Amino acid sequence: MLKMGEQQVQELLDEQFPQLNIGGRCFFIDWIKKGEAMLRLKADERHLRPGGTVSGPAMMSLSDYAAYVLILAELGPVALAVTTSLNINFLSKPAPGDILAHVKILKSGRRLVVVEVDITSNGNDNLVAHATATYSIPPVKSLV
Repeated sequence: MLKMGEQQVQELLDEQFPQLNIGGRCFFIDWIKKGEAMLRLKADERHLRPGGTVSGPAMMSLSDYAAYVLILAELGPVALAVTTSLNINFLSKPAPGDILAHVKILKSGRRLVVVEVDITSNGNDNLVAHATATYSIPPVKSLV
């Protein structure tokens, strides 16, 4: 059973990271269920690189954000969980527009959580990037 739903996770993120919404909200939680979630980056001009494609840093941000959202949903309000590793492979050029991140937990331990993120362009099932991330989970006493 999830410890936090989509709305609870979004409220925590809005409270803890208000800077994410400067210039307008761009990250959205489509759904969360046990062990996986789907997130969306509504890519606009600030996310594009020359040539009109979504930038690598934007896809890395989406990957990290998706991992964090799923970890919060699974473990509860562990705002101090931090990324210890993020590896991404860019596989093809995404078109401008919405970018989707399907994130899944690969392994969840007492101190580390490992996830993988498949990134696609909206309306196309071909991967544009694949990421793995490891998060360090703080001791229980440091929960928000």
